[in-house]
Amino acid sequence: MGDETDGDHLLDVLGDGDARDILASVSERPRSAKELGDEHGLSLPTVYRRLDKLAEHGLVASSATVEDDGTHYKRYEATFHRAVVTLRDGAYGTRVDHCEETVDDPPSREAPGE
Repeated sequence: MGDETDGDHLLDVLGDGDARDILASVSERPRSAKELGDEHGLSLPTVYRRLDKLAEHGLVASSATVEDDGTHYKRYEATFHRAVVTLRDGAYGTRVDHCEETVDDPPSREAPGE
């Protein structure tokens, strides 16, 4: 089941090319803001602004990662698999269908048949 959101605001976010590029990248695999900036030729402030907007609408989630050397950073991942836009009585509506698992909800490690 999906979440109903303000259609105009979500369409504004998805209307931004940089936000769409970032969203497409994190739908493939989790990435850090630095990776996203390098991949798309964007400054870190631009990447973080777009990620903040995407997160406001529940389209991305982050999880903390710690490297062996103690370096901390966040990885971002898409949290939905479909967005539906409707137009009824002169007003736009949207529904976002979220994924079952995100970086914050790792897959179950149960053995087959359990």
